[in-house]
Amino acid sequence: MEAIKFDFNNMMSDFIGEQGIKASELDNPVSKAAFDYFQANRGTEMMGWADLPYNQDGVVEDIIATAKEINKNFENFVVLGIGGSALGPIAVFTALCHFRYNDLPKEKRGLKFFVEDNVDPERMLALLDVIDVEKTCFNVITKSGATSETMSQYLIITDILKKKLGDKFSKNIVATTSETKGNLIKLAKKEGFKTFYIPDGVGGRFSELCPVGLLPAAVLGIDIKAMLEGAKFMDKLCSLDDAHKNPALMAALLSYISMKKGKNISVMMPYADSLKYIADWYCQLWGESLGKAVDKNGKVVNAGQTPVKALGVTDQHSQVQLYTEGPFDKVITIIGVEKFRGDVTIANGAEEFPDVNFLCGHTMSELINTERVATEYALTCSKHMNNTILLPEVNAHTIGQLLMFFQLQTAYCGEMLNIDTFNQPGVEAGKNATYALFNRKGYEAKKQELENAPKKNKAYII
Repeated sequence: MEAIKFDFNNMMSDFIGEQGIKASELDNPVSKAAFDYFQANRGTEMMGWADLPYNQDGVVEDIIATAKEINKNFENFVVLGIGGSALGPIAVFTALCHFRYNDLPKEKRGLKFFVEDNVDPERMLALLDVIDVEKTCFNVITKSGATSETMSQYLIITDILKKKLGDKFSKNIVATTSETKGNLIKLAKKEGFKTFYIPDGVGGRFSELCPVGLLPAAVLGIDIKAMLEGAKFMDKLCSLDDAHKNPALMAALLSYISMKKGKNISVMMPYADSLKYIADWYCQLWGESLGKAVDKNGKVVNAGQTPVKALGVTDQHSQVQLYTEGPFDKVITIIGVEKFRGDVTIANGAEEFPDVNFLCGHTMSELINTERVATEYALTCSKHMNNTILLPEVNAHTIGQLLMFFQLQTAYCGEMLNIDTFNQPGVEAGKNATYALFNRKGYEAKKQELENAPKKNKAYII
């Protein structure tokens, strides 16, 4: 299989002048130190995700067999989850399934697929309007079994199922959770749910290559073995401590240096609708992993780079004006596809209008890729940092490569910044405040803290 390519020419001062990075700056010992730390600790604590391409043979066979049974017995498959439990499955579904998948006639698709990743009541009501719950398999995904959003959905759905199916309701539920702790594993054992386990060393944003993402993908008919092989392929490409021979390490080093130069925004801009939600998944991975108040020594650093999602060509007509002429505070990462899975030729016509007719006879893939190259050129001419990741085509293997590339880049970069890449204290703060506002037992002190907080000034509300 072909490897994805990482082109960072337009990050360098050779191409964008003083806004770029000098070749000498790439000889930074922080790069090898980060690689050595990762290699020494991979597979331990919260770096269990690094071993997922290698240690799931039995789990994968169980997932594939379960997916076949689900397809035999149901018409719909619904993921109940939030964060990494939702963004990963959505990204892979969009990348590897038909763009209008749920709208296809039944003979051209598998089960209809939905991901409920919010607690907007109108969203839940809309889902219930379009599915028959008795003919739906619900995959409840939460490692702790205490995620308020997911467990509220679980309670709503199981209440409906129990009223319709009685004791047989458990056949409609698959739980993906911790094997050893939390509420959902207790419920799964009590109710007899089919259960898959999230390894202890795998956090939500790094979980797409474990049962969190593999089960939904398998249900959709995606080749999950090829995804894992792609991840393994990328991991092996990144097995050297020389950044010039390790694409993810080079990407991390460039990100680290760019942050030190004040480039505080990371724009992810795929030029393929199939990769649109890869940018959403990346935003959580990058933002939640690197956005930290303190470093490992307790020093206040307020680290991180704000991730922004864009879509080529759509956002050439909205955001690119800012990227080419705005502040030099961004790095734009473009994702391109060399060969699309289908193409459309632009028909002849409008001969009297040369400014339209020049398109005739060309293909839409030519047009989108030409516009991608033109955007790279415009960004480079305006001296704005940009780099390109190029997929030979979009398939299970290259998506596995891409997911692993970003995960490795994130892990390396977090170590260069000397922060805990895998915790999320800012997220926990919001969760704890929510628990307190709902009068959850054990959060009385937080409730008192909220009550003692300054009251809103009505003068500032118009």
